[in-house]
Amino acid sequence: MGDYITVDSISTGEYTEKHSKFIATLYPCKSEEEAMEILSKHKAKYFDARHNVYAYLLHDNAARFSDDGEPHGTAGKPILDVLTGSGIVDALLVVTRYFGGILLGTGGLVRAYSASAKEAVKSAQPLRMTNCGIYHLTMPYSSQSIVMSLFWDIGVYIINTEFSENIDIKFAIPKPFEEDFHKKLCEISSSKLKANYVCDKILPVNAKK
Repeated sequence: MGDYITVDSISTGEYTEKHSKFIATLYPCKSEEEAMEILSKHKAKYFDARHNVYAYLLHDNAARFSDDGEPHGTAGKPILDVLTGSGIVDALLVVTRYFGGILLGTGGLVRAYSASAKEAVKSAQPLRMTNCGIYHLTMPYSSQSIVMSLFWDIGVYIINTEFSENIDIKFAIPKPFEEDFHKKLCEISSSKLKANYVCDKILPVNAKK
């Protein structure tokens, strides 16, 4: 599984067109079941709104959208297009409309739903999820400085450190830099240090290179 962009917090955006108010809310979600649960709570919160249009996109490419009573193709699909264009996955985007009494027409609806959705995406804090190898390393205190420098150069993420007779570190290496890390660790330690593989995991790690 490759890297992908997601969000880990809720963001919002608003847009007004001819007195109709569009409130967009972007939620993190990891499955269709979670998306539907969030949507249900959202609708309960905005029970007095005319429409709660939504779209979600997962990192396995599963996607779904609904116009929620708006003319076909004027609401859900434009929202999904905004999500797709942003590169954000594992996310649910809901746009709540309070009707202002003036019909917007199909073009106006597409514009309004797209604009509000973009505002929510714009205010989001993207999070890059990276495929990493998880490793464990035991080293003497005398090696701490050179190993930490290597961690910094490669962009290694330290998960846990324990200090006893030696230093035990559990850490994550972004997949593209694993080979380079092992080669350099061997060089700086004269082959005395070796990181032991634990597993692969997707983590919120931004590689330095």
